[in-house]
Amino acid sequence: MEARRLVDPVLFAVAVAWGSTYLVTKELLPDASYAPVLLALRLSLATIAMLAVLVWVGRLPRRPELTSGALAGVVLAAIFAFETYGVALTTATNAGVLISLNMVFTPLVGSLVNRRRPSGRFLALAGVAVLGVALLATNGHAAQPHVGDWLILAAAALRAVHVTLLGEVQRRRAVDSRALTAVQMGTVSAVFLALSLVAGTPRDYLADMTTGDVALLLWLALGCTVFAFFAQTWAIAHTSPSRVSLLLGTEPVWAALIGVGIAHEHIGPVG
Repeated sequence: MEARRLVDPVLFAVAVAWGSTYLVTKELLPDASYAPVLLALRLSLATIAMLAVLVWVGRLPRRPELTSGALAGVVLAAIFAFETYGVALTTATNAGVLISLNMVFTPLVGSLVNRRRPSGRFLALAGVAVLGVALLATNGHAAQPHVGDWLILAAAALRAVHVTLLGEVQRRRAVDSRALTAVQMGTVSAVFLALSLVAGTPRDYLADMTTGDVALLLWLALGCTVFAFFAQTWAIAHTSPSRVSLLLGTEPVWAALIGVGIAHEHIGPVG
């Protein structure tokens, strides 16, 4: 019961952290070609932090966490790739708004997994949500979506797959949330370390980093990755994947507030 009472405030804190990632990522990405390097740095720092926690508590990953975490990590690597390239190719506000469609996608994925037909009420409300997101992203104009917008939509769909996968894993197996999160972070880190070495840009990127950039990178790694993904994994074990997605639904509000308040992006009357 104590854990269930903590679920809502913890997930709300995750939403605030994730709402800040879009602007932070834009600040740290001078060019989309540096995305693999940024992700490798972010996830490597996150992995080191998670492994330090596991060593501290004396709980290293076992076989269930290794196999399930590696699978979930591959999906998570795709999410990070779509999100980071998407943010580089659209606005921070658009990215934060479009990613909220994972609230619609998650129950649909859950329905497929559980072989249950979504209710008519859900489909009607989902349609309203999609219309709202479209109006927010275009300010009510018949604008052609950017490539970045499509990448963020793909990330939203994959988020739904990821959160459903984690729910199924924890429902069927006895796994430790900390170990599962660490293996996921390590898998994603390995993927982007390999890609960044192939791209051959790490040295140039590191040479141009300022003290402010390092602070933003640490926030991405520790606040928006270690805390956020461990909290999400922990919360899924104490509630349903659909509820997790719904509670994380305040993320686009924070993304929009940060985009407008700090980056001076514009949301018109329709938005």
